[in-house]
Amino acid sequence: MPLIYVVEDDASIRGELVQVLERNGFETAFCETFENVIEDIQAAGPDLVLLDLTLPGTDGQFVCRELRAVSEVPIIVLTSRVTEIDEVMSMTMGADDFIPKPYSSRVLVARIQALLRRATGAADRSILEHHGVTLDLSRSTATAVGGTVELTKNEMRILALLMQRAGTIVSREDIMRDLWDSDAFIDDNTLTVNINRLRATLAKIGVKDYLATHRGRGYSV
Repeated sequence: MPLIYVVEDDASIRGELVQVLERNGFETAFCETFENVIEDIQAAGPDLVLLDLTLPGTDGQFVCRELRAVSEVPIIVLTSRVTEIDEVMSMTMGADDFIPKPYSSRVLVARIQALLRRATGAADRSILEHHGVTLDLSRSTATAVGGTVELTKNEMRILALLMQRAGTIVSREDIMRDLWDSDAFIDDNTLTVNINRLRATLAKIGVKDYLATHRGRGYSV
């Protein structure tokens, strides 16, 4: 499970980021003081760093430059400083990506996943396997003993989320946020319909009783 290190001085924004990341299957770490931020990041050994530019007692671009001097860890600048010069300077100092605030959690997660894939060069990260089912995210297919079947976008997202968090119960709210980037104004029955369609699709390749329903709590695989 990739570890994302969050360098953000605003506690509420930091907490929101941590929730988004953990909801999407990442581990997280962060600092609350910034005097030794480079050493703190190195000690944590993250797979990727999310870095704000406006930090107390220092500057994110300086942190980016100093970190890049000692580490090849991927860095995404996530900031409300959105001038062209800020973006150019951040990339010059060694950042791999630049995302302005306010951000879309779905876009942020997608950019993190894309950068991790590029950084590792590991194509097999697009393959998830659990209890005899193989999900190919790049092809949107599921394979089991009964063959291979193509999944719709929603089917793939639901199955990927459950497989990434295999062995735990994923709440209906978390699934709806992942599908629609919000759990507001979504008919609860819409998710049930999507779950049932996914079950029917998996049944075509001989996979039955794979998705467990936990009444009042959510779903698991």
